[in-house]
Amino acid sequence: MTTDEDGSPCAGEDPYALALRAGHGPVFLRLADGCRIRMPVHRWYAHPTRADESVLHRCVGPVLDVGCGPGRLCRALLGRGVFALGVDVTPRAAAHTAALGGIALCRSVFDRLPAEGGWQTVLLIDGNIGIGGDPRALLYRCIQLTALTGLLLVEVDPDDVEERCTARFEDIHSHEGPPFPWARLGAPALHRIAEELALSVTDQWRHGHRRFLALRRQAWASGPR
Repeated sequence: MTTDEDGSPCAGEDPYALALRAGHGPVFLRLADGCRIRMPVHRWYAHPTRADESVLHRCVGPVLDVGCGPGRLCRALLGRGVFALGVDVTPRAAAHTAALGGIALCRSVFDRLPAEGGWQTVLLIDGNIGIGGDPRALLYRCIQLTALTGLLLVEVDPDDVEERCTARFEDIHSHEGPPFPWARLGAPALHRIAEELALSVTDQWRHGHRRFLALRRQAWASGPR
């Protein structure tokens, strides 16, 4: 519980959870090397941007939004008649998604999930390729969740980077949340991992500073044989 003596509203709660409660930042991702990345909390609560729209119009339902946060993407899809389910390990994120009209489970992507092997689109947007700190394991898990003809839509780092680390969320006063494994991945590294997992990159595009790739199983990348 936060008190006046704590000196910061983040003293008793993870800065990420507090940012979700307030609906705005600032909140930062602090990496092990000291790098601090400002998280776009305002974007998570806003209407989909043009970059987001470039992802949404590629979605075929049903859609699983991994690391959905407050659920702007799955809510937008539901509003367009495309079934979408959000998954997030943070209870406040799942609660916000539901309160704002979406559908979400408070669960890890590595836990048992509904309709495994039946999702036509799986989303890893907003840097969520970093979930768990092992992009290869995460992509392999997403393959298990996706239908044979399904699509993985992944946002990667705009830079050519491949990094696994321990990270923390941090507020503007440098109060930190608990550590967790994280990763950053650029397009070249994703191409390599995709090949290892028998996935083909069927599309890639930029919108502003954001970069995205679409992946399919190699046997279905050019249509079923």
